[in-house]
Amino acid sequence: QVQLMETGGGSVQSGGSLRLSCSVSGYSLPDCMGWFRQAPGKEREGVAAIDNDGSTVYAESVKGRFTISQDNDKNTLYLQMSSLKPEDTAMYYCAAECRADLTLFRLLDATTFFGYGGQGTQVTVSS
Repeated sequence: QVQLMETGGGSVQSGGSLRLSCSVSGYSLPDCMGWFRQAPGKEREGVAAIDNDGSTVYAESVKGRFTISQDNDKNTLYLQMSSLKPEDTAMYYCAAECRADLTLFRLLDATTFFGYGGQGTQVTVSS
C-alpha cells in the first residue's frame, strides 16, 4: 500500500483559490487516484478522480471549478480549486485504488469507490 500525504489546505475567502498536493511514496503513482472530502456531520463525498490515461471525472458540485491533475515525475497528485464557496469547507483526502471504472464515480459513495486515503488537509472557506 502506498503512503499518501496531503498538503496545501488552509483558510480562504469565498471566491478564492487553493491548490492541494498529494505526495505518493513507496511506489509510483497508482493507476487511479482521486480526492474525496468530508464536512462535519456529513458523509464522505467523492470530489474528483483521474486514471492512468489522464481521463478525469468530477462531482457535479465542483465541475468547472476544480481541476485534478498528476505529475508522474514528481509522484504527486494535485487538486486545483477555484471559485471556492463556503460549502466547499471540509477535510480533503487524497485517495487511491479506485475499485470501479470512472464511469461509476458519481454513482458510488467515496468509501466504496476508493480503497484508501491519506490523513487529510483542512480547507475552510469563509463568506
